[in-house]
Amino acid sequence: MTAPIPKTAFDHHHHRQARRAAWLSEARALLVLAAPMIITQLAQMAIMTTDIVLLGRLSKTALASAAIGNAIYYFTWLTGFGPASAVSPMIAHIRGASPRNRAGIRASVRMGLWAVTLISLPLTGILLVARPILLFLHQDPELARQAGIFVGMLAIGLPFAMGFQVLRNFAAALERPNAAMWVMFASIVFNAVAAWGLIFGHFGLPALGILGSGLATSLSAVFAFLAMGLVIALTPELRQMRIARRFHKMAGSKLAEVMRLGMPIGMTMMFEAMLFNASTLVMGTFGASSVAAHQIALNMASITFMVPLGIGMASCVRVGVATGARDLSAARRSGLTAMVMAAGFIGIVGVLMAVFGRQVAGLYFGARAAENADVTAFAGSFLMVAAAFQVADALQVVGAQSLRGLKDTRAPMLLAGGSYWLAGAPMCLLLAFTFHMKGLGIWLGLAFGLAVAAAAMCGRFWRITRAV
Repeated sequence: MTAPIPKTAFDHHHHRQARRAAWLSEARALLVLAAPMIITQLAQMAIMTTDIVLLGRLSKTALASAAIGNAIYYFTWLTGFGPASAVSPMIAHIRGASPRNRAGIRASVRMGLWAVTLISLPLTGILLVARPILLFLHQDPELARQAGIFVGMLAIGLPFAMGFQVLRNFAAALERPNAAMWVMFASIVFNAVAAWGLIFGHFGLPALGILGSGLATSLSAVFAFLAMGLVIALTPELRQMRIARRFHKMAGSKLAEVMRLGMPIGMTMMFEAMLFNASTLVMGTFGASSVAAHQIALNMASITFMVPLGIGMASCVRVGVATGARDLSAARRSGLTAMVMAAGFIGIVGVLMAVFGRQVAGLYFGARAAENADVTAFAGSFLMVAAAFQVADALQVVGAQSLRGLKDTRAPMLLAGGSYWLAGAPMCLLLAFTFHMKGLGIWLGLAFGLAVAAAAMCGRFWRITRAV
């Protein structure tokens, strides 16, 4: 006769099963929420990739000009992206604490739109003087001239691009990410048609070259914002929030919270993005081939990065809802699950990038790949390094997003500043110039900065939630 299982052993076994079930349940919920976010991010990258491929077919100079022009544009975009991003954790906390609080959700969205509208005014002015800024930074005069034309057109769409992010984060925080996904699919088609027509003069449109590329991008931003508003109006779960109701009414506490959370979020992202954009400007001093290869390699790495970014955005919502409900154990589980998922995926992709990176880089030039062999060679070497830092990049973004779900934004901002500018930037310059490694040294320095950031962000999340 089999001896009965002691009660303590049975309880221990039941507890382990419950914990395993909780982790698996979280992984499933995270995947369901993250999948449309990942697809949306990839769709957004598809728009950027379309522009890069078309400009590569126009000329190497046009591609390089757009690369350094985007360094100015993303500085302004990220400044507004912070307040737009604050909307997601704010709504998630409201949902966790009081799911029926529609007024609070509505006020958060409204003040998010107010914030990005106010911020866009001075930022547009910066875009209009991009050429003098680039000349001050010792960029090639012809590249600076064309970049100024390109960025001047991007200024038109900046407010709409930031407004779209507010509406997208509103839908994501209510766990309706499919809304933005369908809008981005439509935007891919719109942008491809507009860019093809305005760059090369198809469909009866004028051939505007790099000016046409910037104009097409801005028109796509306007389209995405209007389409997102329409999708919200047609989605019952989103429409019932009535976000346009009393749009003129000030909600001072919510606007203050948007700015208090959003500005550190923007600075956190800016510290990283501006390191990469500064590296583009440094690459510009090595010649058009180096900066074009740098842009291609960054674009490829950015495409794969969209998967962990989407997982991180889902983690922000899941952590935020759990924290709003005062369930720190569930918040910890959400963040750690996201980290494992993101790192596992990107590790596999990194191996593929290292093996096939040079061949894929050649696709950016199509039939003109042979005459741009120097660019694809540079890109291949950069991607060998990019493959190595993909895991660190995945962990740092999921760590930062998980902390954002806790409404912890100021400390991550400081950690990002130290990781990228006290560790990564000096390493870039040391390897590029002191050790004469040029472009390869820049990429090794970027990898080092990302590794420091990953350790800092994930370590902080672990410490904050370890009490459970």
